[in-house]
Amino acid sequence: MREVLYLTEQILELSVTIGFIAIAVSLILLMYQIIVGPNNVERAVALDTIGINLMAVATLLSIYLVTDKLNDVVLLIGILAFLGTVGIAKYLEEGVIIDRK
Repeated sequence: MREVLYLTEQILELSVTIGFIAIAVSLILLMYQIIVGPNNVERAVALDTIGINLMAVATLLSIYLVTDKLNDVVLLIGILAFLGTVGIAKYLEEGVIIDRK
């Protein structure tokens, strides 16, 4: 039984490490998209995807540290990413974020 538990721990650690590496590569490519992006819409999509990647980093860190304390952080990042996306979309559509009318 100990062998199965040890094997499960190794598989979980390898999966989390691969996940961190994949997210790091994704963040590098998204930063390139933000800097060089052909237009503002592509940049907005890249910013939204960075928010999703940050949620994934917090989730993987929660799994790696074997804690549930980061679940609130994941939800907070999701809410802030959503609000940021709405603000960017409104700015791209109308040119202003807050209407003063």
